[in-house]
Amino acid sequence: MSILNETNDVYSPNFDGASSLPSGYKAFSSPYLNYDPGYIPTSQPEFIFLDGGSKQRGRFELAFGQIGGSCMLGAAVGGATGFFNGLKATTLAGETGKLRRTQMLNHIMKKGSATANTLGSIAVIYSAFGVFLSWARGADDDLNTIVAATATGCLYKSTAGLRKCGIGGAVGLGLSCLYALWNSRDKLSDLRSYNPA
Repeated sequence: MSILNETNDVYSPNFDGASSLPSGYKAFSSPYLNYDPGYIPTSQPEFIFLDGGSKQRGRFELAFGQIGGSCMLGAAVGGATGFFNGLKATTLAGETGKLRRTQMLNHIMKKGSATANTLGSIAVIYSAFGVFLSWARGADDDLNTIVAATATGCLYKSTAGLRKCGIGGAVGLGLSCLYALWNSRDKLSDLRSYNPA
């Protein structure tokens, strides 16, 4: 029977590692863990991807979050607008008690659902254009964002006439250009500090 001491114990800080272990074995770093932490990489991906797949989420995966986020944002903004409109309308009408509370809820729900529906519809159209462009071009870049937003503005306002269709496209183009500039601000700062000499 062998006696363990500080010099030949695998878990000892004085253990040299290779001298007393049989070949093929590696010393554990901690007596409290049942694995060697050296096998775990220091940085791991945030998501689990298929073998050979890209290391970032594509347009289709992002579309669901964008649509849901747009609906929730629309409901919040519309609900707040409905609250203030209902407060003003019920105060001017002199309503009190249960009647005022019911009218306030009606204003909040009507305005909140209408705004959520509007922003959700815009997000669905934008996501559909973005996914199609990403699939057709085989790239996901700022050009897809600009074209998808411009086409979304044109399509959303297409039933209101040619002038409003153009205004909707211009709004989509302007917002997407601002987003693309904000998204590539690191590249722009590198261009500003470029010294050709």
